[in-house]
Amino acid sequence: MTQTVAFLGTGSMGSAILNGMIQNGTKGSDIRATTKTVASSEELAAKYGLSAFATDHQPNANSLAVEGADIVLVAVKPAYVVEVLDEVRNVISKDALVISVAAGVEIKTMEAHLPESVAVVRAMPNTPALIQQGVTGISAGSRVSAEQLAVAVSLFDAVGKTLVIPEEQIDALSTISGSGPAYVFYFIEEFISTALSHGFSQEDAYLMVSQTFLGASELLVQQQGDPAELRRQVTSPNGTTMKAIAVLQEGNLHDLFLKATSAALARAKEIAQEQKQ
Repeated sequence: MTQTVAFLGTGSMGSAILNGMIQNGTKGSDIRATTKTVASSEELAAKYGLSAFATDHQPNANSLAVEGADIVLVAVKPAYVVEVLDEVRNVISKDALVISVAAGVEIKTMEAHLPESVAVVRAMPNTPALIQQGVTGISAGSRVSAEQLAVAVSLFDAVGKTLVIPEEQIDALSTISGSGPAYVFYFIEEFISTALSHGFSQEDAYLMVSQTFLGASELLVQQQGDPAELRRQVTSPNGTTMKAIAVLQEGNLHDLFLKATSAALARAKEIAQEQKQ
């Protein structure tokens, strides 16, 4: 059965999900979207063949997109989620499924600003969704049926892998997979800087490091192995890698990771509290 999807906000994450849906066979004619400007709405309409509305030009753009839609994906900034839900609550279909990718806005908050029959799913994707290699954690509200949850999972499977988790784990997930790409990029920065210190050119350093991360990740996925075992396979007794690993272990990376992700989790809880005020 064909379902109509309304995207409220088409920034980087909304656009990634939209693009994934199109690539997986969803017709542009089944999608509506809101953007800020007329230029961006015209660009979206031309690219995907969908109906697009500009909030700067049409004050009721969000309502126009939502009316009659089966799925409403809320991809506006967290500070605007409640405002947008209040704006569309009188036109949203009574059996619609609302999916929010806004950080820090709890399901109960969204449910309170929607009709009692409307189901809410909270999702936390990460930026590799832009290339269909993302990880998304999703949590279902109390009104979500098994069929609606399956729809949400299939939507995010279009841009990577999906985990269904309790909402109380969403913030913790955000510190791992949500923030994780930034950690990886930081390691890559430092790795490249190290290669430069050893006399390699910027081009060669970039190639060595990026391909090493890509290859190691793909090896882990293809072999479905234990990363510790894969590490040991590279680490010959009393060899060069063993000496390097020993130095890294002296730095107590486990505690450093725990401290870093705990700091991120504390901030996530602060943001969630700010959204309630």
